[in-house]
Amino acid sequence: MNETIVSERARKLYADALVWDTHSGFMPDPIADLNNLRIWCDAGVNYLSIDVGFDLMPWQDTVKTLAAFRHWINAHPDHYTLVTSADEALQAKAEGKLGITFDIEGMNALDGRIEMVEFYHQLGVRQILFAYNRNNLVGGGCHDDDQGLTAFGRQVIDEMNRLGMFVDVTHCGHRTSMEVMEYSNRPVIFSHSNPKALCGHGRNISDDQIRACAKTGGVVGIVGINFFLGDEDASSETLANHVDYLLDVAGPEHVGIGLDYAFPVEVAGIDEILAANPQFWPKSEGYGAGPSVYARPAQLLEMTEILLRRGHKDDTVRGVLGGNFLRLAREVWK
Repeated sequence: MNETIVSERARKLYADALVWDTHSGFMPDPIADLNNLRIWCDAGVNYLSIDVGFDLMPWQDTVKTLAAFRHWINAHPDHYTLVTSADEALQAKAEGKLGITFDIEGMNALDGRIEMVEFYHQLGVRQILFAYNRNNLVGGGCHDDDQGLTAFGRQVIDEMNRLGMFVDVTHCGHRTSMEVMEYSNRPVIFSHSNPKALCGHGRNISDDQIRACAKTGGVVGIVGINFFLGDEDASSETLANHVDYLLDVAGPEHVGIGLDYAFPVEVAGIDEILAANPQFWPKSEGYGAGPSVYARPAQLLEMTEILLRRGHKDDTVRGVLGGNFLRLAREVWK
């Protein structure tokens, strides 16, 4: 926590709210130390979507990671529980546990096979991101020559809509994201994206993308990494600035949290991966210019105080903390 004094009003609101973080940032690796999930628990987070793969990885490694993470979580039922519905996420909070589902960043994990969507859904994946920075079989990435939504991509959206999964366009190119949002008959999310108007990074999103997401009924989750915040310290004030902007552009029902937080012990290793794969993380976008800095889950309470101090209503702040993603899960998940 920084120097902000947290009021009793903020503490009570935060304790009562369902705090929902829609994307983790630690490496999807079977050997990841999941004891670090205590970081979210200690911060009062009630639900977390854990990343189990991204497009740089072979699809087989995504399956191995998913198997390992499921096994570990099921072996620690006192503090963690796999959930499949919004009501189960609420039940996890009532029991003092961290409710967990999984997400995948990019469709390379499908290996070009539409039936893999249902396979992942059965194993607890509730959101899949279309393209991770680079083009793939379904669409275009934000750091590539954006090819737009493909015919296979439309099949994938149909299947995700049928099964009840969040269609996620974070890390996608502008054209692809807009075409996905136009095609899907269910709400589309940006699980962890920040407004380009506040930080001009190529991974951030424009006002027309934000408005299009809200038009689908979707939610934009703010990401807490310095590159995308335009703040080398990833401060709570800057997090609140991005929330403020999204509330103004998208409206109070369409803003949430996707911190993309990585354990401190992992950050050096993640920075090495970024440096070794400039095709995914181009130096021209500032990757590698300095260390990655992550806003911690514990900063969410401080962010709550800042938003209240700026005059936001309690219901608006509750929605940002998790109420909006909870509502969407009720609408979309099956």
